[in-house]
Amino acid sequence: MTVAFTFPGQGSQAVGMGKDLADNFAEARAVFEEVDDALGEKLSDVIFNGPEDNLTLTANAQPALMAVSMAVIRVLQARGLDLKSKVAYVAGHSLGEYSALCAAGTFSLADTARLLRIRGNAMQAAVPVGVGAMAAIIGLEHADVIAVCEEASALGACQIANDNGGGQIVISGEKAPVEKAAELATGKGAKRAILLPVSAPFHSALMAPAADAMREALAGVAKTKPVVPVIANVKAAPVTDADEIARLLVEQVTGQVRWRETVEWFAANNVTTLYEIGAGKVLTGLARRIDKSVNGIAVNNAADIDTALAALFA
Repeated sequence: MTVAFTFPGQGSQAVGMGKDLADNFAEARAVFEEVDDALGEKLSDVIFNGPEDNLTLTANAQPALMAVSMAVIRVLQARGLDLKSKVAYVAGHSLGEYSALCAAGTFSLADTARLLRIRGNAMQAAVPVGVGAMAAIIGLEHADVIAVCEEASALGACQIANDNGGGQIVISGEKAPVEKAAELATGKGAKRAILLPVSAPFHSALMAPAADAMREALAGVAKTKPVVPVIANVKAAPVTDADEIARLLVEQVTGQVRWRETVEWFAANNVTTLYEIGAGKVLTGLARRIDKSVNGIAVNNAADIDTALAALFA
């Protein structure tokens, strides 16, 4: 059994996530305290108690989701898990790539929290509200979505943001071309084309100012080689060089999250089990739809910890 750990992205957040871990494990409590200290505020109070509107803010959701993922990792490690000996690869969806890199030791927990706060603020500030848009295209082939984005680009920026697999592709860019692409997709046979309630056009060329902010931020933090390779979002291939990792994280801000290809890469390289570390079960569901030979297991509460450890040490 070859194992990879995956880490969720924005959208998996929910008020109360991680509280069960903090209530049951001192190691989890320590993670939330360290993140609070790094940010100079009680983000843990927002995570555990809300309000939801506050948790959903990009600048909060990103470090919050990472904190929950790292709480799981620290509890597993305290109970004997050695990432290097038990896990072959790590990967994360968008912000989850930072969680994966923190788990693999490339960045410290405090630096990861600060990087994600900078990233969230920079992504939100890059485009005025109402200028950009995102839409989910359901049930259309990748090549057809590229074609509708290219046609709609006559009106402005429009591109694939997330290739999530299972027939779900998210597009991003300026409002008019994204709306046009959604209309064209329906005409090409998409089952649905849904405009998403997001605050900014993530993973599009419009995020260039945020990419510049991340280039500067990443240049200023300590980086070490991850203890296991990370499958980078924009390459859907393993990376271990710390400087290349930083470069790809900058590219990721305006580039495509190639999640379908990431799971396909896992399947092609003998990974049989993907543990989703942190909040929710989004990636577990996507893995099932992308390749049924890959087993997905979500680990996000105290009961899941025991089940995961039993399987990892079987």
